[in-house]
Amino acid sequence: MNSNSEFFEALSLLEKEKGIPAKLLAEKIATAIGNAIRRDVGSSDDDIVEIDPDTGKFYVAIRKVVVDEIEDPALEILPEEARKYDSSATVGDKVEIALDTKQFGRIAAQTAKHVIRQGIREAERGQLFAEYSSRQHDIVTATVIKTDPKKGNVTLEIGKSEAILPKSEQVPGEELKDGERIKVYVVDVVNGEKGPRIMISRTHPGLVKRLFEMEVPEIFDGTIEVKSISREAGSRTKIAVWSNDENVDPVGACIGPKGQRVSAIVDELGGEKIDVVKYSGDPAEFIAAALSPADVLSVEVDPEGTKVCKVTVPDHQLSLAIGNKGQNARLAAKLTGWKIDIKPESGFYGEEE
Repeated sequence: MNSNSEFFEALSLLEKEKGIPAKLLAEKIATAIGNAIRRDVGSSDDDIVEIDPDTGKFYVAIRKVVVDEIEDPALEILPEEARKYDSSATVGDKVEIALDTKQFGRIAAQTAKHVIRQGIREAERGQLFAEYSSRQHDIVTATVIKTDPKKGNVTLEIGKSEAILPKSEQVPGEELKDGERIKVYVVDVVNGEKGPRIMISRTHPGLVKRLFEMEVPEIFDGTIEVKSISREAGSRTKIAVWSNDENVDPVGACIGPKGQRVSAIVDELGGEKIDVVKYSGDPAEFIAAALSPADVLSVEVDPEGTKVCKVTVPDHQLSLAIGNKGQNARLAAKLTGWKIDIKPESGFYGEEE
């Protein structure tokens, strides 16, 4: 019995260290022993394998039918032989023949190793998945390991595991050097065949949002709410903020004293420009603010209720309002959810009224 008690001790030790339930291991090992009996002894599906960590029971037996003439020694037994196991056995009965569990010690050990390796992998995947999932929509700091020269994908080390930052999720023009520590945003965690995969990004608007939450305590504690974000990574982001406390200036709090808070975020994003915009429930007010840094003279909202508006700006502010390659207007439209037509004060350009 000694070896069995050692066996169960090993199971409980694994449960403690690796977090794999002893019951689960015992079940898997029992299945493997059952398979081994069928393979080695050629018995029927009628065998018994009981491994119970709670009671310390480790019992393996095969069943044979008592016959006058043996055709299949794996499944049948003669009466005189059968009476060694059951004194009242007669032809047609089934006898239970206990096998020495030592014989299966080797199988149990091998299987245990395999099951344990598999179990540890599964448990670690499970832990990794839980760990990753808890970081979903969060920022993690990662170390750059290497860059694929062909595809441009970057391999990062996050904690004890590796993750790929695809070229499409990298900020245009950003050079990531091996060994450099960078912040990435965890967009999603998916449990794939090879274990959990973590989808990370440097271009996701969520990265900017989380950076603001980390930098601005009022956002973190809920005094200020981030209403929306629009981002063209590496170039410009607009973030709309709002507070239901009229004594709090949401824009001022996000910019910080002498602009410290916003400039810390700009540095982290490699100089990306950030416009902090005051959100308003009044679409016209919100749209005017969203077009900052340009001044807006008026916003006419389409009375039909479609989300289209006409914005008038001073002539000299037209190119500022539209922005380089239309970026300012595009980001404002994305931020507000409105289609914005911009016209100069002196009238429409290039179109007839």
